[in-house]
Amino acid sequence: MISAATAPAEPPRDCPLCPRLVAFREEQRAKHADWHNAPVPSFGPVSAKLLIVGLAPGLQGANRTGRPFTGDWAGDLLYATLLKFGFAEGVYDERPDDGLALVGARVTNAVRCVPPQNKPETREIATCRPYLTSEIEALGHGAAVVALGRIAHDSLCRTLGVALKAAPFAHGARHALGAVTLFDSYHCSRYNTNTGVLTTEMFESVFASVRAYVDAR
Repeated sequence: MISAATAPAEPPRDCPLCPRLVAFREEQRAKHADWHNAPVPSFGPVSAKLLIVGLAPGLQGANRTGRPFTGDWAGDLLYATLLKFGFAEGVYDERPDDGLALVGARVTNAVRCVPPQNKPETREIATCRPYLTSEIEALGHGAAVVALGRIAHDSLCRTLGVALKAAPFAHGARHALGAVTLFDSYHCSRYNTNTGVLTTEMFESVFASVRAYVDAR
């Protein structure tokens, strides 16, 4: 592990590594010149004891605003939950300048650029993994990591060198993986909440467990 004071690497604004995502980015820049339309940097202090990993920026959410989970329904649920459990302070108002601050928590995505139809390809997830690795390496020993959805879970396991069968994804599951402990949750997307796959109570139960874990460290 590197020092928690060392800032993790961030992709450049015009990252060229994934041709399909680059083409989609340029398409969105032509349509919406006032949007962020670039890789979305992580949000929160480098010294955080909790890292939350989502899938990828939403087209009209983080891709528009430039802050993870900001400007869409998933962010409404995520940040309300972080505020409730003391991992954030201030007010979430769906804008990067709303003054919201994370407390001991950091939010990132497995893929930093918005993908078409919100579906990154396997090779794009792998190509972006060095940035996730950098986030993991910046965590201190005993940190908690929350995976929002199976893709984030799988990418985290691969980042940590853990076989997927050794740490199967399940909502509410907890895996001790060497220097970090991984907590699993269904993704807080509108699709999951509208269909009842994920309820507010289910989501909050994961973060209640995370809060207890962090407080006991």
